[in-house]
Amino acid sequence: MNIVKRIAGFLWMALAPAALWFLVSTALQEVARKPVTDTKIQWSVFCIVFLPISVGLFLFGWYAVKGEYDRLPESSGELDVD
Repeated sequence: MNIVKRIAGFLWMALAPAALWFLVSTALQEVARKPVTDTKIQWSVFCIVFLPISVGLFLFGWYAVKGEYDRLPESSGELDVD
């Protein structure tokens, strides 16, 4: 199962920039098709909101590749409290 988690981590890391690229290219096409202020604001908000989501998706994949999810706690008593 840990191998599956690491492979999925690579997939998440590849999906994050691909989704961001697709969103930005779609935004540029839509703004070029209808260059009014409403369209520019709408697509810029979409891109700004999705940027941290994409970074989080990449980090999730990075941690999966590093093996941070190899052993998950089964109860709250197993959590390390600092």
